[in-house]
Amino acid sequence: MARPDRPSRARLDELKTQQRARERRSRFLWIGGTSLAVLAIIGVVVFTVARDVASRPTLDAVKTYEPSRNHVTTPVSYEQSPPVGGDHNPIWLNCGVYDAPVPNENAVHSLEHGAVWVTYSPDLPSDQVDALISSLPSEYVIVSPYKGLPSPVVASAWGTQLELDGVDDPRLTEFVREYRQGPQTPEPGAACSGGTDGTGTGGAGMEQSP
Repeated sequence: MARPDRPSRARLDELKTQQRARERRSRFLWIGGTSLAVLAIIGVVVFTVARDVASRPTLDAVKTYEPSRNHVTTPVSYEQSPPVGGDHNPIWLNCGVYDAPVPNENAVHSLEHGAVWVTYSPDLPSDQVDALISSLPSEYVIVSPYKGLPSPVVASAWGTQLELDGVDDPRLTEFVREYRQGPQTPEPGAACSGGTDGTGTGGAGMEQSP
């Protein structure tokens, strides 16, 4: 019986070379496809972030000040209304929602601790007040009516203030994100509870003059 012909050594080497070439092509195709997929994902992420940043309302209208910060027990005449800082009562105002005006001197102390004080015109309809409250975070925020505002809603943080067109002004969210416990805060993380509820009586919270 005739024995089948076996491939020559040269033919075996040629087959191995072809196999390695196919493996290299497959590897290059896989790497190339993976790289394109990664680049596509990066492109989508970059585009999404850029679009989000571009769509954010600007805070160009924010006014900034450099207020003093001494503790006093007497009434203070503030340059801004509502005040954005300055000398203030040693007892801070508890953060939260108030349906009546609150003492400036206590609220300013809360600003020093990183709170954002959102004031609204007393004649603002109740449904708009409810919408305003629901749009704000629950911590380090004070909401209260304030007479004589220059606009329907005014947002204040220590040394900064923004007049808003209404409760649905998109700049409010951006202001809170930027300035609540923001870099301008003299005492970030200090208490916003355990002080006073604005009735003139305070809790344990009282600080010595800085």
